[in-house]
Amino acid sequence: MALLELRNGTKEYRGVPAVKDVTFALHQGEVHALLGENGAGKSTLTKMLAGVVEPTSGEIWLDGERVTLPTPAEALKRGIAMVYQETSLVPSLTVAQNLYLTDRKWFHRLRGIYIAGQQFLQSLNFHVDPTALVSSLGAGQKQMVEIARAVHHNARIIIFDEPTATLTPEEKHQFFALVDRLRQRGVSIVFISHALEEALQISDRITVMRDGQHVVTDLTSAFDREKIVRAMVGRSLTDELYGRHEDRAVRRPAAKTLSVQNLSMGNVVRNTSFSIFAGQITGVFGLIGSGRTETAKVVAGVLKRDFFHGGQVRLDGRAVRYRVPRPAVRDGIIYVTEDRKIEGFFETMSIAENIYLGALAGGQAKSATVSMGEMRRLAQEWIGALNIKAINADARVIELSGGNQQKVVVAKALVQKPRLVIFDEPTRGVDVGAIAEIHQLINRLADEGIAVMVISSYLPEVLTLSDRILVCRQGRIVEEFDGRAADEETIMYAAVH
Repeated sequence: MALLELRNGTKEYRGVPAVKDVTFALHQGEVHALLGENGAGKSTLTKMLAGVVEPTSGEIWLDGERVTLPTPAEALKRGIAMVYQETSLVPSLTVAQNLYLTDRKWFHRLRGIYIAGQQFLQSLNFHVDPTALVSSLGAGQKQMVEIARAVHHNARIIIFDEPTATLTPEEKHQFFALVDRLRQRGVSIVFISHALEEALQISDRITVMRDGQHVVTDLTSAFDREKIVRAMVGRSLTDELYGRHEDRAVRRPAAKTLSVQNLSMGNVVRNTSFSIFAGQITGVFGLIGSGRTETAKVVAGVLKRDFFHGGQVRLDGRAVRYRVPRPAVRDGIIYVTEDRKIEGFFETMSIAENIYLGALAGGQAKSATVSMGEMRRLAQEWIGALNIKAINADARVIELSGGNQQKVVVAKALVQKPRLVIFDEPTRGVDVGAIAEIHQLINRLADEGIAVMVISSYLPEVLTLSDRILVCRQGRIVEEFDGRAADEETIMYAAVH
């Protein structure tokens, strides 16, 4: 008998089904991987099981009896916890306060929760300061806190939605060890991931969804990567994703678009220097905490470099110093954030409104006043160009799947007609089909003569896309490699040692 089961579950938004007549079962002590493209209905299905959304029709059974889960609190009371793809932490509270948020007797005893939080995080091998404000953490550390909070609740069913998307290889290893310990304790786990190798590595069973419907469920031993991809998208993508493409010519650099000399920002960016060239993709690899994102944000004006001895940034040979992003955007520097929910879009606005705001910010709109006709035209143009899946251009971005939200963020950036685009984790939480589309887009931008910088934690992605590869460690660019000649072992060695 299944521990938790959704029977013939359907969830509709505005009459359009996100999940249609799906039956899903989770057994005691198993790791069940739930796979599918963005928009396949994975997150909607699990949110029904976690009490976040109410099924339009269908039944939920727990321990052999039918239950209703009207709220996440009710689901948690019954032992079901969910770790969301996008953080649900309270930014203004500390790490420890977020861990003990629902425990009233502990919440106001700061010394006590800091000590307890430190011990608990250490037991999970998560290196996060319990006294740090969540707002000061990077995306990877926030994900660790999300995972720790779910484990702290002693839930018997934990749903992980893209838990490893922002973790380093070492942190992923720690997470997989944690999953094994939970499984040995009898905890049942639903594991959603776009990293198919991870699903094959840690799961007992795999379910694949497509277009909101169930495709196949079987033991993990019955699958390989090719079979999963075919079930997800109805075709093979083996040759499109993460191939080294030794036969392709590395793009030769054109004019030097960006020159950075001795850039410094506190203890995070330390006297680093590098250059970015037009018509070329420069990949940047580094472990979390290496300063790669902060370096990009200083260049784009999101963060301020040190006032004294902060170094120099030159754009097309002209010295620039951006204290806010707006002048950088006007000069053609666009930063596409790794944290799309917090920094990438206005979630309660529509697709059309988000893209049009990008055009206004970049000075590309035909008029400073709002033109509904131009807004609709731009929306249709970019929805078609990036294959954004939505009911229509008026759909709110918060209603879209993670991959389609990412495409809106990219559209909002590219509508500004940039000269330099900095992509920070461009395919984080994105399915295999959308990854191929985003990679094609990035290559097309470089072919059109735009300078492109791609920051990624996933080495195959860096190797696939890059003409040049920069390795960041401890706040500095420490090595440069030819994109075609480098290999994973060499780059990882440079990032760690």
